[in-house]
Amino acid sequence: MSQFKFIIFDWDGTLMDSIGRIVSSMQRTAEYVGLAPPSEQATKDIIGLSLEPAIEALFGKLDSAQKQRFLDRYKDEYVTLNKVAAPLFGDAITTLERLRENNLKLAVATGKARRGLDRVWQETNMTAFFPHSRCANESKGKPNPDMLFELMDEAGHSPRDTVMVGDSVHDIKMASAAGVFPIGVTMGAHQAEQLEAAGAKYIASSLTELSNFILKERL
Repeated sequence: MSQFKFIIFDWDGTLMDSIGRIVSSMQRTAEYVGLAPPSEQATKDIIGLSLEPAIEALFGKLDSAQKQRFLDRYKDEYVTLNKVAAPLFGDAITTLERLRENNLKLAVATGKARRGLDRVWQETNMTAFFPHSRCANESKGKPNPDMLFELMDEAGHSPRDTVMVGDSVHDIKMASAAGVFPIGVTMGAHQAEQLEAAGAKYIASSLTELSNFILKERL
């Protein structure tokens, strides 16, 4: 019998279909501040990282004024200016309800800042699902495992009974570094072969498939 009891989710590309909006916002912001827009794949490859390391990975070190201009514009672009839709995946709520009804505790570990996560939780009425969460401005960023260690300590769970679910190699590497069970989903930033190469022990193509696997493992 599996010991799965605590399921930690990434947010963007895992529960919310927001990859297109992130890519578009990053490209439009680069143009606004006079930088060459990164490719779609290059942008996908930094999704999951906190914003400042992501910017450095794409554009190198910017001077302090240019970096601040980029940060300010990106936040405006993503929150209000960009019109690319970023809905929850269609089976997100039913998946979370199903897991919770089976006495699994849920959490979020995200590269978003707290203000950004709180905003989308309010917009989507998702706050009640997650008694535990950790954001990029509250801990070390992915793939450092500190977010997961802090969440497990807070919730009273061990690596043996914890699962990390994410769409990027950064999520999978973080999970492996923390000793928790790493599950990849293919609806977001990275494809199955990339997630597998990073160490994913199971890969799902939907949240429904994910919940089927987790609950089957508990039988």
